[in-house]
Amino acid sequence: MRAISIVCVGKLKESYLSSACQEYAKRLKGYCKLSIIEVDEYKLPDKLSKAQIDAALINEGRALLAKALPNSVKVALCIEGKMMASEGLADYIENSAVSGKGDFTFFIGGSWGLSDEVKSASDLRLSMSPMTFPHQLARVMLLEQLYRSFQIISGGKYHK
Repeated sequence: MRAISIVCVGKLKESYLSSACQEYAKRLKGYCKLSIIEVDEYKLPDKLSKAQIDAALINEGRALLAKALPNSVKVALCIEGKMMASEGLADYIENSAVSGKGDFTFFIGGSWGLSDEVKSASDLRLSMSPMTFPHQLARVMLLEQLYRSFQIISGGKYHK
């Protein structure tokens, strides 16, 4: 069974987001071995400089990369990434498995995004939308799209 790891900055703070993540994690059990790994958000002062933001991104990025599954397809979720329809993501997941890379690591940054190092280390930069979403909501959206992708791949009824 393929492994999928979602490595993200910060903890979920809202119970409704945690409940949604738990629901999709439960649904995904039949399709993959899912792990959600949270790395600490770098603490920043209220008044901050670009250098402090860059340092935070570098530290968070290194923590994210350290938790990636070995030999996995690495996907950075970032606004400037490639946009795909749900069917396109399903095809990408299925084609990666056919080519011998069935495990995936998805990276979700904190409120300042992802470091260039994480983006460069990734096989795919993926955008959910040109809109900006809270990074905690992005986790729920990714889990839903992964479940939808596996439903598409298996011919399930969830995707219409």
